[in-house]
Amino acid sequence: MPPLRAYQADLHIHTVLSACAEVEMIPPLIVAEALSQGLDIIAITDHNATANAAAVIAAARGTGLTVLPGMEFQTQEEVELLCIFDTLAQATAWQQEVHAHLLPLQNDPERFGPQFVVDAEGDFVREELFFYQGPTQIPLEEAARAVHALGGLVIPAHITRPAKGLLGVLGLWPPHLVTDAAEISSRLRSSEVQHRYPFLPDVPLITNSDAHWLDAIGQVRTTFFLAAPTSAELRRALHGADERYFHVP
Repeated sequence: MPPLRAYQADLHIHTVLSACAEVEMIPPLIVAEALSQGLDIIAITDHNATANAAAVIAAARGTGLTVLPGMEFQTQEEVELLCIFDTLAQATAWQQEVHAHLLPLQNDPERFGPQFVVDAEGDFVREELFFYQGPTQIPLEEAARAVHALGGLVIPAHITRPAKGLLGVLGLWPPHLVTDAAEISSRLRSSEVQHRYPFLPDVPLITNSDAHWLDAIGQVRTTFFLAAPTSAELRRALHGADERYFHVP
């Protein structure tokens, strides 16, 4: 078996493609901050969009930082899921599916903020006019199955939050929902979440920063013990397979 090592991971980071992110969230600054915080793995998870993932991957090339392309996807029920992939091809395939199910609305940058696609240096490429901040027309369980079919990880985001958190919105865990983990607030211990929500299935509970500004990157993280920084290895660690495991600091 390949030797395992500890990887510091923050799997919930936004760029300027998310209307609610600060303008400083551009690829070179995200990479520099992640490295300064001792992170080994980050996931780029903009709202319903993946177009800036390639630029962050390019900005991190040669640095030792692994950047996984992903999305913070909003379901028909207004529940947010982290969808994390190994490859841009997987992320692009999911983006095409999401685009086909977006609400037929345009973003209002005056109200919600602009949505910028940038290059690896952080320079402007285009402004996205699709309304990425709202729910799509894909139901929760259908979305989870589709992401898994593409080989991605499915992790409901900030599950106890009243807005867009699975438990906060639905008040239950759907009986047929299959996920790889669930994200909880760093202010809550896993045991506290399980006590508050006794119906919660035996799902791994992790923490991430949900960074919308640079200073937040890496302030909340999860440590994974892996053979390589891939989504497949993350899945093994989340399920305690092949001696892989994770730890929430």
